[in-house]
Amino acid sequence: MSLPADPGAADPGADRLLERATERHRAGDLAEAQRLYGEVLAAHPHNDLALFRSGLLELQERRAQAAAALIARAAAQAPDNARYQFGLGQALQALARWQEAGAAFRRALELQPSFPDAYIGLAIVLQHGGELAAAAAAYRAALVLEPDNAGALGNLGTVLRAMGDLEQSIRILQAAARLEPGAASHAVNLGAAYCEQRDFSAAEAVLRPALARHPGDADAAFNLGNALRGLARPREALEHYAQAVALRPEHAEAFNNMGNLHRELGDFAAAMAAFDCALRARPDYLTAINNAGCLLRTLGRIDAAEDMLRRGLAIDPRHPALNDNLGNVLKDAGEIEEAIGCYRRALEVDPGNAATHGNLAYALAFHCSQPAPILEECERWGARFAAPLARCAPRPAGDLAPDRRLRIGYVSGDFREHCQSLFTLPLLEHHDARSVEIFCYSSVERPDAWTRRLASLAHAWRDARALDDAALCRLIQQDGIDILVDLNMHMANGRARVFARKPAPVQIAWLAYPGTTGIGAMDYRLSDPRLDPAGFDAHYSERTLRLPDTFWCYHPQSDPVPIGALPAIERGHLTLGCFNNPCKLTDRTLGLWGGVLGALPSARLDLLAPAGRHRERLASRLAAHGIDPARVSFIGYRPRAQYLRAYHEIDFCLDTLPYNGHTTSLDALWMGVPVITRIGETSVGRGGLSQLFHVGLLDLAAASDQAFVASALALANDLGRLDALRRSLRETMTRSPLMDAVRFARNIEDAYRHAWRAERGAPGG
Repeated sequence: MSLPADPGAADPGADRLLERATERHRAGDLAEAQRLYGEVLAAHPHNDLALFRSGLLELQERRAQAAAALIARAAAQAPDNARYQFGLGQALQALARWQEAGAAFRRALELQPSFPDAYIGLAIVLQHGGELAAAAAAYRAALVLEPDNAGALGNLGTVLRAMGDLEQSIRILQAAARLEPGAASHAVNLGAAYCEQRDFSAAEAVLRPALARHPGDADAAFNLGNALRGLARPREALEHYAQAVALRPEHAEAFNNMGNLHRELGDFAAAMAAFDCALRARPDYLTAINNAGCLLRTLGRIDAAEDMLRRGLAIDPRHPALNDNLGNVLKDAGEIEEAIGCYRRALEVDPGNAATHGNLAYALAFHCSQPAPILEECERWGARFAAPLARCAPRPAGDLAPDRRLRIGYVSGDFREHCQSLFTLPLLEHHDARSVEIFCYSSVERPDAWTRRLASLAHAWRDARALDDAALCRLIQQDGIDILVDLNMHMANGRARVFARKPAPVQIAWLAYPGTTGIGAMDYRLSDPRLDPAGFDAHYSERTLRLPDTFWCYHPQSDPVPIGALPAIERGHLTLGCFNNPCKLTDRTLGLWGGVLGALPSARLDLLAPAGRHRERLASRLAAHGIDPARVSFIGYRPRAQYLRAYHEIDFCLDTLPYNGHTTSLDALWMGVPVITRIGETSVGRGGLSQLFHVGLLDLAAASDQAFVASALALANDLGRLDALRRSLRETMTRSPLMDAVRFARNIEDAYRHAWRAERGAPGG
C-alpha cells in the first residue's frame, strides 16, 4: 500500500519520529513502523497524520476493525481532509459496512472532486449494492480523470456485463487488457463476457493463454471450462472445472457447473456428488440447491427433490426458480393446486420468465374443467412473450404452386425415448416422400437410440440444442420450410418463442396435447371431430384443422408384450386401475371413482404414484372420497415393457377428469384393457371419447357422473365381455385408424396441403 504525501497537520514535536515511521513503512518493515507510530501516538494521541498512517498499516495487515477506528479518529481531527475520508471508506468497505463506506467516499469527493480513487471506491460500493447504473457512472467519472486506469476500465467492463451490455463490456475489457496485457483478471472477465455472448471460440482464445501465464488462477480455469462446455467439448470442460476446484476447494460455482455437465452427459451419480460438494462449500448457494432439486426430480426421488427445493425457499421464499421447480415437483406428485400456486408465486417475482408462465398455462389444463381460463392464460403468455418479438422477414417468394412438394419442419425437445415417440415414429415412417420433405429440429439434451431411429427417417436432421431462438429461426428460413409444426407447445423442452417469430409461412401446433398456445403467429392446430365438435373453435387462438379420423396414431414402442389372462377370473374379484400421471388425480376424479368403488365393494384399485409421503397423502385423499386405502395398491415409474406388463393385473381402467388419459389409455387398449371415460368440456377431457370411438366402445364414454358409474357396473357384471375384450382389443386397435399409419400420414399431409393452399390463396384451400 503506497503512502500519500499528505499535508495533514502533524504535531511539530512528532515530525522526526513520524518521518522515521514513514520510512520504515515504505521500506516494508511494518512491525518497526507500527512501533514508531505507537510512540508518536503515545506522546501525541491527537496527531491526525499518525492516526491515519497507523490505520493504513492496520488495513494493509488486514486488521480492518483497528484500521477503521484509527482512521475515523484522524478524520474526526481533520474533517476536511479528503484522503482521510477516502481511507475511512476503504476500511469500512473491508468490513462490509457498505453504506458507511459509500458515505465516506462521497464526503471525500465533496472535499476533492478530482479524486479518481474515491470515484472507484464509491463505484465498488454501488456495484456491491446492485446499483449498477450508478456504479458505471462513478467508474466513468474516474476514467475522465484517469483515462488509462486499467482497474477502473476492468471494473466498468464487469458492471456493463452484469447490465447485459455485452458489446460495450467487451470493448472496455479489451481496452483494459491492452493496458495490462499480463493481468489475469482482465482476461478472465473478458472471457466470461465472450461466453455470455456465446462467442465461445473467442473466450477460449483469451482464457487459454491467460491460464498458461497464471496456472494457479482458479477463475481462469473455471471460465475456460465454461468456454469449452459451450464449444461442446465436455470432457475438456470437466478437466478445467476439476483444475479450478483443485486450486480453490471452496469454488462452489465450479462444482455446480461440473454437476450440470455430468447431468447433461447422463452421469447422474457424478452430478449429484458435484452438487453436494458445491453445497458443502457454500450451504446457502441457491443455484446449486435448485440444480440438485431438479436432478432429484429427474431421478424420481420426489420427496428428496421437494425437501431440497424447500431448503432453498427457507433461505429465499420468493426465489423464482425454486418456486417454479417446486411447482414441477408438486405437479409430478399430484399436488396440482399447490403446483399452480408455486408457478404464480414465481411469476410475481419474475413476470418475464416465459418457461414458468408456460408451466402455469399447461398446468391449468389439468385443473380447469372449462376452456376459458386456459385460453385466457395462454393468451396472456402470447401477449407477454410472443407479441413483442419481431417476426422474421417474409421469405422471398419462391415456388408458390399449391401442389408442389412441401418442406415440413417438426420442432421438438422430445425426439427420444419418450411417449411422444409413440406417435412421431409411425408418422415419420409413412410420410410420402413424393409429397413432403421432412426436416426435424431437435433440442434433445441426451440423444438416445430412439433419437437415432427418428433421425434416420427425416430427410434432414438439425441438432438445435446449442441454437438460441434467433439462430434457430435463421436456420429454419435457410432450409426453406413451408410448414413448421410445434410438437411441444407449452410442455417442457419446447421452443414456443421460435414460433412467435414466424420463421415459416404456415405454422401448426400438434401432438403435445390437444389445446392452444395463445401465440398469434401460430396459424392452426390439429384436432379431430370428437376432441373438437362444432362450437369448440372459440376455445383456441389458432384455427382448428380437424383430421378426419384421429389426433393420434399409435406405436407401442416396445418389444411385443403378450396379453395376460383376465385377472378377475383367477382371483375372484375385480381389479380396476389407472396408470395416469398423478397430476390427473384431481378431487373431481377421486369423487367419480368413489362412486364406482362404493358400488363394487370387493373390487381393488391399482394406481401409479411415486413412493413417499405424496403417495401417503394420495391414500388419505382416496379415503376422503370413500375409498379405503387398504383396497388400493401402488406402482412406481418403471421401464416401458415392465409398465405394460402391469396391465396384466387390471380388469378395466377408470379414466381421469378434467384431463383424460391419452397415451396411457392407448396403452391400456393395446394390452386388452378397456377404459371407462368421463367426457369433459375441454379437448383434453375428450381424449377418451375420441379413442373409444375408434375401437367401437362408445358405451364406455359417459356423458354424466351417473353414467360413468353405470358403465363401470355394467362392465364389472359382464366378465364374459371383459374376457372377450381382453382377447380382441389389440387386433381391433391394430385394424383401427388409431394404428393405421399410412392412412394417418395421408390425412395429416392432406391437412398440411389444405393449410398451404389456404395461406397461398389457392382454390380449394
